[in-house]
Amino acid sequence: MMTSSAEELAALRDSVRGVLASRGTEADVRAAMETPSGYDPSLWQQLADLGIAGLIVPAQYGGSGAGPVELEAVMEEAGAALLCSPLLGSSVLAAALLIESGDRGAQAALLPSIAAGTGVVAAAITGTGGQWTAEGVEVTAAEPGGRWTLDGVADYVINGQNAGTLLVAAREREGITWFVVAPENAEITALPTFDHTLRLARVRLSAAPATPLGERGAGWGAAERALNLARVALAGEQAGGARRSLAITVAYSKVRVQFGRPIGSFQAIKHLAADLLLEAESAISAARHAARELAAGADGAQLAIDLAAFACADAFVAVAAASVQMHGGIAFTWDHPAHLYLRRARADAQLLGTPSFYRERYVQQLGG
Repeated sequence: MMTSSAEELAALRDSVRGVLASRGTEADVRAAMETPSGYDPSLWQQLADLGIAGLIVPAQYGGSGAGPVELEAVMEEAGAALLCSPLLGSSVLAAALLIESGDRGAQAALLPSIAAGTGVVAAAITGTGGQWTAEGVEVTAAEPGGRWTLDGVADYVINGQNAGTLLVAAREREGITWFVVAPENAEITALPTFDHTLRLARVRLSAAPATPLGERGAGWGAAERALNLARVALAGEQAGGARRSLAITVAYSKVRVQFGRPIGSFQAIKHLAADLLLEAESAISAARHAARELAAGADGAQLAIDLAAFACADAFVAVAAASVQMHGGIAFTWDHPAHLYLRRARADAQLLGTPSFYRERYVQQLGG
């Protein structure tokens, strides 16, 4: 796992920001989110050429071998630009699951295409209840005649409809085990999403042929480690989105004139902007702290990750909602970018578990 200096992190941020400034504009986001896949393959390939698709993939499989700190930095830029891509679902969650599984055969088969940006792998974890815990796994596995098959439903599968390979968590007699499933052996249905830049799917399995991935019965340990990395990535996305949403709002307050004065000169707007600045900067701090703790393997890493999971979600929603209010009626229209940030904020706040879930888990750890 690489460790970047401050200068290297700044260069990484600048390279991603530069690409998204030219290829990830608001118009580009709106065009991409209306396509069946929900992202621009040419932009994704350009990011892959920069090493972003394989950021956490080990070097022997064509990746950069980066860690949580580098990932969080990239996700801040992705969140700021509302990037539509398989980054979180495939290049973070699925890639991390493959790495944590310890299955060298599956890693060699799947990680190179993820790193190259040519393959999308989706992780099917939770059931219809949307609980991102071991108890939420609803798919079951059986081995009739010596061949594994899966039955059940997995919901909220990120980029499930775009996947060339599915990684499915299932219950069997040894515990929770991961399986590799070909999409043609599953019924995959696109789910409606509040955020049109997000692609989620329902995966229904009926006696679906499957291949075990990693150690039997040890699947939830791998899932939790992969989810922790995804939580850090999502926190970075939320922090970056909050900061950009605030920047757009502040810029508007300087040019929007009412009663002969820019609205930014009104005391009420100044106070609200100051509160939102505190929210946005606190989210940045929480996300970066969680990334550093996870990278260091610190004893307090889980505490920091759970803190970031609810703090960044709450901050992004608060900033995006206030941005709509501060823009006035114009931001309530679908044509205004503030609307896009609010939808992303509210969707992200539910994506890997609710803020209340992580807040409760955080408090329980403090009590313990």
